Order: sequence, then structure tokens, then C-alpha cells
Amino acid sequence: MSQEPINDTRVIGPGYTDLRPKRSVWRNLATFASKKPLGAAAGVVALLLIGVAIFSPLIQRHDPYDTDHTKLYASPSSDQWLGGDELGRDVFSRIVAGGRISLRVGLISAFVGSMIGLFVGVSSAYFGGFTDLVIQRFIDGMIAFPYIVLAIAIVAALGTSLTNVIIALSILFVPSTARIIRSQALAIKEMDYVLAARALGASDWRIIMRHLVPNTVGILIVMITFQLGIAIIAEASLSFLGLGAAVDDPSWGNMLRGATKQYIGIGPWLPVFPGLAIAIVVFAWNLLGDALRDVLDPRLRGSN
Repeated sequence: MSQEPINDTRVIGPGYTDLRPKRSVWRNLATFASKKPLGAAAGVVALLLIGVAIFSPLIQRHDPYDTDHTKLYASPSSDQWLGGDELGRDVFSRIVAGGRISLRVGLISAFVGSMIGLFVGVSSAYFGGFTDLVIQRFIDGMIAFPYIVLAIAIVAALGTSLTNVIIALSILFVPSTARIIRSQALAIKEMDYVLAARALGASDWRIIMRHLVPNTVGILIVMITFQLGIAIIAEASLSFLGLGAAVDDPSWGNMLRGATKQYIGIGPWLPVFPGLAIAIVVFAWNLLGDALRDVLDPRLRGSN
């Protein structure tokens, strides 16, 4: 009588081997798409945004900075798919170019802020005591301010530029990431394998880098995804207020600012397209983050 091969055994813990065959990346993606169709669709939209940002010079039909006074407030046509703005610039080309600005600001600020928050949160949880108390009170003080108000204050202090917007948003993402990572790290630090590593004389740095940080990566990915959507809204808001991109830059916030300032009565479609771009992109990133949270968070894996 032949014995069935063991394909289903999984024992979690150091020193044990997972006997279940590893699934390919494509199979994991297919499983994700079947369980989270909305998340998969949002992921496709996110990939499209990345592709548009990378290949924007090839997608643009016109130079987004070129003005044409014969096409002021031009209606959408075969030449200008989304019409022309108050200076005759192609709205479609400016939206495509604005996607690159939004993605750059979002990715850099979300990644930098989340990575700093990761190490702040892990260090706060691991060392505890007075270190944890000081860090958490400082985080409480930052979280008490509305993020857009604090962003305006930081950009106003540093000066108006996209670089300073990235710095301001990176600072704003540290407290929320540190708070969430700390809660996860507090549970991990009491695990048997961490206590064993400490008993064997492993250094604090080794325990943090070998055990705590890798076990919080799943939550970190989810945080970066959510914060990327927040960063896109924040950049558009700051540019709308005149504190973000330069006035002539094809930022989605700048396009809304110009359209709603005094030209909406002449070209009512001008604020519609950049507004839709912001809404679709942010909604897609939030849906993707929600789906990734359900998949990567161990507490939610069995509930869906």
C-alpha cells in the first residue's frame, strides 16, 4: 500500500521545514485575483499608473508646456482628446505628465516615511521603558495635528518646491507607521525564538534586524500602499494652495487650481479630468491596500 506524499504540512517556528511545495509567483497572483477581484483590478490600475509615469514622454500627444493661443479653452477633439486649458496647452498631455509627478511624490514620501517609521516603531517596542515613553509621547504630539495642516506648516517653513513637499510628507508618515509597527513588534518580541536568541547572547541589533523587522514587512507594505494614496491627495492639495509644484508644472493640483480659479465658467470640463484622475488613482491604491491587508495580516487571513 503506497503512502500518499505529504504536500500539505506546514509547521511554523525556527528549526522546522515547510514541506508544502512552493507556489509560483503567477499562481499566487491568480489566487489573489480570485479571492480579491477588486484588489486585483486596483492593482492593474496601479500598474497602469506606473507605466504611464515611466513612458509619459511617449504617451503625451503634445508638449505639456507648449501654449497655443488658437486653442484656448478648446473642447475635446481628435487633436486634443481632453481639450485645451486657459493657455491652449493640451490637457491630456498635462494629466499624463502630472501622473509622473504624483507617483514620484507618493512613492518617495511613502517609502521614506514608512522606513523611518519602521525602525522608530521597532526600536520603541524592543527597548521599551523610558525610550518607548519618550518616542510615543512625541508621536502623540505629531498625530494630534491634522496632517494637511502640519504639511502646510512644514512646506511654509522650508519653502515651496516638490522636494520640500516630499520631505514634509515623509515626516508626516513616520508617526502613523511607527505606531502600527510598534504594536506588531511588541507581540513579536515576546515570541519564543526572540527570547531564545536573547538567551544565546545575540545583540540587540541582530535581534531587531533578524527577527523583528522581517516579521513586520507585511504590515509595512500595506502601510506604504495606503500612504501612497494619501500622498497623492496631499500633493494635489498643496499644489492647489500654491505650496507644491511650480505654477507652470503639469501637476494635477495645479490644473485644478487654474481651472477653478476663474476659468470654470468658460471651460467647465477643465477641472473634471484632473479631478477624475486623482479620484481613480487614490481609490485604486486604497482598494489595493485593503486587499493586501486582508492577505498579509495573519489575523485576517482566515476571516475572508
